[in-house]
Amino acid sequence: MARQKSRRAGRRVKDKWKSKSWYRIVAPEMFDGAVVGETPAAEPEELLGRTASISMQDLTGDFSKVHIKAEFKVNGVRGGECVTRFVGHDMTSDYIRRLTRRRRSKIDSVFDTRTKEGYQVRIKVLSVTDKRINSSIKQSLRKKMKGILDEEVPKSTLSELVSKMIFSSLAKKIKKETKEIYPLKRVEIRKSEVRSVPSDEELDERIISQEELDKEAEEKEDEETSEEVMEEVKEEEKKKTKPEVIKEFQEIEGVGPTMAEKLYDGGYKSIEELKEATKEDLKDVEGVGPAFSEKIIKALHREEE
Repeated sequence: MARQKSRRAGRRVKDKWKSKSWYRIVAPEMFDGAVVGETPAAEPEELLGRTASISMQDLTGDFSKVHIKAEFKVNGVRGGECVTRFVGHDMTSDYIRRLTRRRRSKIDSVFDTRTKEGYQVRIKVLSVTDKRINSSIKQSLRKKMKGILDEEVPKSTLSELVSKMIFSSLAKKIKKETKEIYPLKRVEIRKSEVRSVPSDEELDERIISQEELDKEAEEKEDEETSEEVMEEVKEEEKKKTKPEVIKEFQEIEGVGPTMAEKLYDGGYKSIEELKEATKEDLKDVEGVGPAFSEKIIKALHREEE
């Protein structure tokens, strides 16, 4: 009896997995929508709020960033893709241990600040000195770091701030500007965490089915087609009438009203089109012979000069 129950339980587990579908997790636009990974779910609603982390080496292809992990949170589903937002980054513990050696001072600092759009971000800075330093110097260094972040972060978007943290430009700025207090051997933005988002940012959790995506694509295609048609209509409206074109043709040396009308009826609707024509092209126009076609070509070229 017990064996039968275990078999039934096994079948139930298999059936449960069969009902699941796989969804791709994609990074936000700041990382060009790169694929972070895949995750299974029976219903799209189950995906909302899930988090995924990935090494920056895998995300950017930069081997020097292997010790940094970025974390993303699913806040929407579009068809078979999970849309995410950046929620923070961290450095591996073995990398941190390599930075901190004996007879050195390690300074951990935590700062809360806001980006240009209003994201509240907690930034943890790790700095290391060559020699041990006293607490008053540490305090002065933290104060200087806070001033740098208070100046730098509010003028940066979240995307710009993430780039500055991960690709070390913010750490380099801190290291350079704290030199007047005490020279730091290493400075790293050890960790970041997006603690709140601005109320006017569109970060609501949404689910868009594949059918809705297809409909959206069709509407976009119809809109683009409509714009193309409108452009064509505008181009048509810009075209001059037959009397206007004939009048322009008469301004060409040696071309009278009759010949101007023949050129128009021969398919030339503007001076520009006439300038592009060759002698052979003009000879095809009824009533225009070789001598006259050469005369028109020369006259048009003289006008250009």
